[in-house]
Amino acid sequence: MNEYDSNRILNLVKKVGYSKTENLNDLDCYILNTCHIREKATEKVYHDIGRLKKYFKNKKKPIVLVTGCVAQAENSAMLEREPYIDAVIGPQSYQNIPDILSKLNIRKNKLNFTDFDVVEKFDKLNSIRNFETKISSFITIQEGCDKFCNFCVVPYTRGPEYSRSPEEIINEAKDLISNGVKEITLLGQNVNAYSSFNKEGKIFKLSDLIFKLQSFEDLKRIRYTTSHPKDMTSDLIKCHESVKKLMPILHLPVQSGSNKILEKMNRKHNREEYLSVIRKLLKLRPGITFSSDFIVGYPGETEKDFNDTISLIKDVNFINSFSFIYNPRPGTPAFNDKLVEKEVQKERLKILQNLLEKIQIGENKNKVGQVQEVLIENKMKNQSNYFGRTNNLIPVVVNEASYKDLGNVINVRIKNYNRNTLFGAKEKEEREVAA
Repeated sequence: MNEYDSNRILNLVKKVGYSKTENLNDLDCYILNTCHIREKATEKVYHDIGRLKKYFKNKKKPIVLVTGCVAQAENSAMLEREPYIDAVIGPQSYQNIPDILSKLNIRKNKLNFTDFDVVEKFDKLNSIRNFETKISSFITIQEGCDKFCNFCVVPYTRGPEYSRSPEEIINEAKDLISNGVKEITLLGQNVNAYSSFNKEGKIFKLSDLIFKLQSFEDLKRIRYTTSHPKDMTSDLIKCHESVKKLMPILHLPVQSGSNKILEKMNRKHNREEYLSVIRKLLKLRPGITFSSDFIVGYPGETEKDFNDTISLIKDVNFINSFSFIYNPRPGTPAFNDKLVEKEVQKERLKILQNLLEKIQIGENKNKVGQVQEVLIENKMKNQSNYFGRTNNLIPVVVNEASYKDLGNVINVRIKNYNRNTLFGAKEKEEREVAA
């Protein structure tokens, strides 16, 4: 979501005369959009500001804005800790950035915009068209979280769950498609909790949005992330069978394979319920693949609990996942819980990541010699090769493709692989047909 938010912020500041620059010497305003999931992200903010201060030590200081979840969480404390910052702006207030910039240009007092007003936010953003021109793009459809997992800061930094109206989303999708976008990913902290009303008063859920989007002929692919297992409803699961534009990969965070730890986390699902969702999806969409998130060394995690997570990974065979050592976040219920020994955490993370890497490499290796459908997104810099992704979101470097393949799904014969990327060539038959 940070990428989407950053693009929308750029659209906002363009309205008041700013443009993006890669040259610090041209800098009038520095906007740092942040995430607060992990402690390292918070400290990175101050590190980045420190580098900026050093560069502009003998130069005119730019306006410095910190936006996003770190700004929301740190609030006025951030302004006190780092006076170089001119304003902190929470994720539900960045629609105010043009006004903030105007105020800061007139007077140099510090500004704090960290109220939760998501309705006002989207009311303002809906009036500014999304001119994203990438082949693959994003639309935020839902923000906030009502799940209150004991380890997570999102409910406190993003606020309660809020869903945009289907009309707003569809209009944004139409804009993107008219600009050449071929793949849309629907975004939300709990994207599958999406629920709104259309102008006729009918309830619109994520499944309804997906069905609506599939009707747009020029849109080739649909994805959504991030999902909560509790909200994988039967209608949404059914979409994976009936909507062929909905890609066969689902990011479904589980965090742990131990029922004891899942309960301590307040995840509101257990191992069996999670696996039941996986089985239902596999039955309706054979070949669908999964990715997930894992927290290692959560307070109270024993060797048995950890082994339960390992066995879950082996059962599902996740093709790509994110894994972290538990990082206590201030303000969360688990913040003061007794931690697992650091060395034990590190050893368990190593074991888990080695297993995930082995599965990922094995999956990529198995694709050598196969033909994969690849959406070509761009030409690679300083190379004659093109870049795209498979239906399962695996990056592919493609040779023997051409400019006319941009935005098209082509057949690619996989020749080689590494952990993260496949390498292949456009199929000969495809070239002959095109000729």
